[in-house]
Amino acid sequence: MSKEEKTEKRKRSLKKETAELKRIKQESASKEAKLNSSLFYAEEAEVDTRSPEKDVEIFKSTCSDIRETMLDIKARKDKKASHDELEAKRVSVLLDFMTLKKLNRLAHVRCKKVREQTNDAKQRIDHYHLQLQNLLYEIMHLEKEITKCLEFKSKDEEIELVTLDDFYKTAPADISRPDSTQADPHLQRLARLDWELEQRKQLAKKLKDSKQSKEGLAQEIKNKQEYLENLHPKLKTVLEATKPVQEYLDMPFDQIREEQETARHLPAALYVLYMQTSAYRQACDKDLQVSIIGELDEAKAIKSSGKVVEEDSDSDQEEQEHAKKSKRRRKTVDGRVQERKQKALKKHPLAVKLDMNCKDGNNLHLTFNFLMTLEIITVNISLSLADSNTSSVSGSDLLAPESVLTDLYPGDHGKTSPNPANKYELKKLGLKDFTSYITEVGWPYLWAQWLGGLQFLENNASSNTPEEDVSFAHMQQTIRRLKQRVRSRLCLMKQTAAFETGNVVVDPEYQALFPSKVVSRLSTWKRSTYEDFSALPHTEALLTDEIVEESDIFFTAVIERGSAKMTAQVVMTHDYPKVAPIFVVSVLWQHERTALNDKHVKEMEEEVNVHHEELMKTKSCDTILSNQVQRLLMCFDIYLETEAAGSEEEGPMEISKEKIYNRMLRGPSRSKPYRYCPDIGIFTHR
Repeated sequence: MSKEEKTEKRKRSLKKETAELKRIKQESASKEAKLNSSLFYAEEAEVDTRSPEKDVEIFKSTCSDIRETMLDIKARKDKKASHDELEAKRVSVLLDFMTLKKLNRLAHVRCKKVREQTNDAKQRIDHYHLQLQNLLYEIMHLEKEITKCLEFKSKDEEIELVTLDDFYKTAPADISRPDSTQADPHLQRLARLDWELEQRKQLAKKLKDSKQSKEGLAQEIKNKQEYLENLHPKLKTVLEATKPVQEYLDMPFDQIREEQETARHLPAALYVLYMQTSAYRQACDKDLQVSIIGELDEAKAIKSSGKVVEEDSDSDQEEQEHAKKSKRRRKTVDGRVQERKQKALKKHPLAVKLDMNCKDGNNLHLTFNFLMTLEIITVNISLSLADSNTSSVSGSDLLAPESVLTDLYPGDHGKTSPNPANKYELKKLGLKDFTSYITEVGWPYLWAQWLGGLQFLENNASSNTPEEDVSFAHMQQTIRRLKQRVRSRLCLMKQTAAFETGNVVVDPEYQALFPSKVVSRLSTWKRSTYEDFSALPHTEALLTDEIVEESDIFFTAVIERGSAKMTAQVVMTHDYPKVAPIFVVSVLWQHERTALNDKHVKEMEEEVNVHHEELMKTKSCDTILSNQVQRLLMCFDIYLETEAAGSEEEGPMEISKEKIYNRMLRGPSRSKPYRYCPDIGIFTHR
């Protein structure tokens, strides 16, 4: 046998041995797995055969044996026992530990089985709970169906039938059949329905006859209307032919008729204002012009449709409209506020215009509007001035619309609505106070409401129905006050324009009240403010006593003579000249002098402020400001001349004596001779 064959034979034998070893290992592994499986399931079977209490007793006894064995081993080690004895004890302890491990495994197996049993019980409970819920849902569905059946109403139940007594009295016997229907409710119900049907047929027939009669009457009315329409052009031709006669006789009947026709579409308040103003013009003032302006077609549409009650944006009607128009773009918050503002401040399309022609060529134009939601009258003001009027820088705002008619009546500043309900209406719509919208709608003066017959009382419920007596009671006085206010403001503007150039123009009627020579001169005249006035220490008394208010008109005047200078704070109310201006002065000469530290300055203020009645006359009271300024110049001369004469300075005096007076000082108060006697031309004490 060759060497290669021997090698090959050896390889085959090695392969057989390797395969045999693998087979033996696999058999041993399977036997070991079966043994382990049998041992594992044997322990599970053992759990079922023995109670947990028994395992607890075994655990306790085993722990006791381990404790005793360990103590015995310790004692033997102390006595140096033989190795064999210790080895036997060690084996015994290990066996006890094996017992404890087995008990631990059995406890885990028992816990696992308990958990599985618990999960099975939970699943059964969930199954029963689902069955219960299904039954409850079925019961609920059946109850709903039963309720629907019990609540079912037939169509005949919605019909309101006549009572039984009326049915048996009015219905014929062939329909009522009392013998059979009184004992049977069902037959009785059918009989009543038959009688209802018969009655409705009779009513339908009657309705048809009425419609035919209505159509006949409508045709007759139409024929008469056509006749009248054909008559209208003929009458119009006749009226056109009479126009030359009307113009020749100055009797514009057509124009009056057209205005009266337009006036019918005015709101009630403006209608009262228009009619009362027209009556006053015809009786007392031919220069007063009254007219109606605006869109007549819109006014006719409003009158024909009636008054529409505006509601909040969250009303049911707007929600329905919003649902219908959901495809449109949603409005922003500003858009909704703007829409509510337009609704609240909406004016009537027609307005009444009042033109007052003054004798000096100046015209006052008043446009009266009616706010339909707030139910008040507002006024827009404008002035047409003559070319001869002088302009003034310091008095440029005296004829401004926001101030020219302020306080025409005491306390009527026109900045708030006279109707107390408007506050709540604007708040309900989410808008600001009415003052914020005056520039848009006009000024709600109280006298404008009176002219329209409206009267709003603070403590009583106000009526929205205009009264002609209210308008009649205030018409003449209001027209006079308006003309007087314009005349006074124009005169005041002329005076301020003269003051700006340093001239104090005194009306010839009052020149005798002043000396022919006044040395002091007005050097500066300018507009001032309430803040400037209140900042001065010597004006505190007027502010404390509330004699001066923030709404008043303030001016500052500077008067000079030599090195002496006097600054005068002039305060005027809007009701000038009915309320005379107030002067508060301070003198700067050698040192500053005011009413607080110099009684003679206080006397000078009293002479100008307290005794102003001497400078006012009924026909020309508008020039009271110029007269007071002239008196202040005169008093300033007296003050300086008496002060200079009483000083002990040597050499030529700065202030020379120009006035004649008997005594320089008088009485315990040492008052100065500020009063001028025009008859003898000297100054005396009061």
